[in-house]
Order: sequence, then structure tokens, then C-alpha cells
Amino acid sequence: MNYEGQICRAPMERSAFMLPVMVGCSYNQCKFCNLFRHLKYRELPMEQIEEELRRVRDLSGSPKKIFLGDGNAFGMKTEHLLEILQMIERYFPECQCVNMDATVTSILKKTDAELQALHEHGVQHLYLGIESGLDDVLTFMNKGNDLAQAEKAIGRLHENGMVYDAHIMTGVAGRGRGVENAKALAEFLNRTHPCNVVNFSMFLHKEVPLYQDILKGNYLPSDELDNLKEERVLLELLGDQAAEGATGIRYEGFHDYIQFRVRGELPKDRERMLEKLDRMILEYPKERTEYSYVEGECPCLEKCGDGKEIWNMQDVIP
Repeated sequence: MNYEGQICRAPMERSAFMLPVMVGCSYNQCKFCNLFRHLKYRELPMEQIEEELRRVRDLSGSPKKIFLGDGNAFGMKTEHLLEILQMIERYFPECQCVNMDATVTSILKKTDAELQALHEHGVQHLYLGIESGLDDVLTFMNKGNDLAQAEKAIGRLHENGMVYDAHIMTGVAGRGRGVENAKALAEFLNRTHPCNVVNFSMFLHKEVPLYQDILKGNYLPSDELDNLKEERVLLELLGDQAAEGATGIRYEGFHDYIQFRVRGELPKDRERMLEKLDRMILEYPKERTEYSYVEGECPCLEKCGDGKEIWNMQDVIP
């Protein structure tokens, strides 16, 4: 695959054929995100997209599921998306669904007729960065939408035959607000019925605007122990709508820095997932405070006893 940047997609798309249709992210303004900051956003020529479809077909590829990359592919003009979807239909008539990342605003900009046409040509799952259940956090992180707008966008997806999967981040609300965020987020997710929830525990990086807020004391990051406790509250509450006959929510939670992961379906697997979290919380190292970070040179990084780099926030956080 001819690809520019670093591949990032939901674990549910691990077996999908990833078809690049753009480079970077058309929004690219979230304070915490470093995935696309080094890239200049541009849409790929239709000839290049078709050449990739032809290459895979000629290699006897027969994908049942295709993921359009990169960030916010749903933000492309509808006529361009439909042209890509029609090419997919020609090259891979056996393809059962086409999924992609979206933003709340990219959904709201499309008419119901456009949403319906996209669904009729195979679009099923859209991945939305919900991130937090608190409007002030979304504003601070420059997400570009509030929760009411997100709920409206999700409602329009459901009305036009599509479903959404939610990306969230424990720790995004900052130190001391984990429980508050978890409760608000669970309420929002239970109300809007995502099929999947993917929790990437929040990463910190010196090259994003959020780092300057940390240095200025405008944002106090939570450590991984707080993130684990926040996740526990979320899992206690998430998936309650299934008791009313709705389908359960599949959940995947990642804490790559401390090499911990919890996954399952809620509410069915709730007790097993909570027990795993409880064990990790009890085993969490008490001798140091850990922050999830993206590697890079940084004045706030130091070496801990086992040689790993950790965030030393003593000079930054009061």
C-alpha cells in the first residue's frame, strides 16, 4: 500500500482492507492529537485510489470490509465519496460494508438525502471521537462540537441506516475529574447506543498544543492510576440500556504504557471486566506516578528504575 503518515484505525477494522483516500485530517485541530500534525491535508486523486483497488484485485484480494483512511474521510464531499464507493462496487462487488472515521460537524453538514445515498452504497459504521462527556472539556480540547450536536448527528445517522462507534479517552478531563467525566460519558453513550466503544487512555505529547497548557498550569493531567479508576466507574455504568432489550456494547480499553487492556461486551461481561480492573488498581506501582506519553525528547521525561521513560511532572504540576 502506498501510504503517507502513521496508520491508526479502530481494532474492529484490523481485518479490513484499508483504502487511503486522503492524507492527514481535514480538521486536525484537537489539542491532544499528534497523529496528523506533520502532514499537509490533501485528498488523493481518483486515479490513485482506483489504482490501489486494481492492485488489490489483481493480487486476488476479495475484501468483505473496507476502511477508508485517513482522518475524517467522511468529511469529503458526498459526490467524491459516492464516486469512490461506486468504484469499490465495481472492483469488489462482494464487499459488504465500507467504514471510516467521521467528525460530528462532517455528519451535520450532509443532508438526509446524502446520508441515505452513502448508506445505500455500503457505508455502515462511522467512528466518532466522542472523547468526553463534559462540554467544557470538549471546548477546552477544541473538538469543534458540543454533546448536543454530537447527539443530533448520531440521531441522523441512525435515522438513515448507519451506526456509530465511539472513541473516548480516560484522563481527558484532567486530574480530579475522572469520576465526573465517567458518569457523564456513560450517560451519553447509554443514550446514543454505539455498537463499540474504544477507549485509548489519554496520551501526552510535547508537540501538541495541550503540552503548552500543561506547562502554563492550565491543564493538570491525570496519571494512569486515576485513568484506571475512571475506567472502572465507566464500566460500572456503561451498557445499562441492554437491560431494556437493546444490544450490548462491545468495549475495548487500552492503556499501552502500563500494558493493560480490558475488553468484553457490556453488560454481559461487566463483572469479569471489573475484576480485572480491580486487580490492576491494586497492583499499580505505589512508588511512582506514571503518565501515558508518546515518546520523544522532552524536558519532563526521566528514566525510572526499569529503564523506561516516565513523565516527571514535579516541575510542571503544582
